[in-house]
Amino acid sequence: RSHGRSRFSIYDSRFTIPEQVTNEQIARRFNDMASLMEVRGEDPFRLRSYRMAAEAIETWPTEMQEIAKDEGAAGLQEIPGVGKAIAGKIIELIETGTFDAWDRLTAETPETVLDLLELPGVGPKTAAMLHQKFKIASLDDLRKFVEGGGLETVDGIGPKTAERITESLNKL
Repeated sequence: RSHGRSRFSIYDSRFTIPEQVTNEQIARRFNDMASLMEVRGEDPFRLRSYRMAAEAIETWPTEMQEIAKDEGAAGLQEIPGVGKAIAGKIIELIETGTFDAWDRLTAETPETVLDLLELPGVGPKTAAMLHQKFKIASLDDLRKFVEGGGLETVDGIGPKTAERITESLNKL
């Protein structure tokens, strides 16, 4: 039952026994979700709720998988920042290795867009603009864009920032 859609797979290919999904993995997925939503210019309130839940989950002493197994969604909702909707997503993530909202989001905005945010000089607004205006969805796309002199044509990216982005790309 391998789904092959997520960065981490919770299923071993030979067995159908779910592996442990760690709190860190769940938190990372929610942080990635928030970052993609930010790049897309979505509701700041919604993306903040993912970040707050991620922060609580990452530092929670008990594994989400244990809480979900023993107490279900109600137990998960005891965690600050985890409401009904996020509890449902945690359970879906534990059971299937992904969740519907993530699949829908990454179908429209590939998660490789997040790699752009790793570059000095590229924040969420710049990544959003590069993705929306120029269809740049990965570091490779950005590299081709830069080699073609594209950065000089972008409003809001000055010569210093363009140089910093170019240098960062060359180091990769």
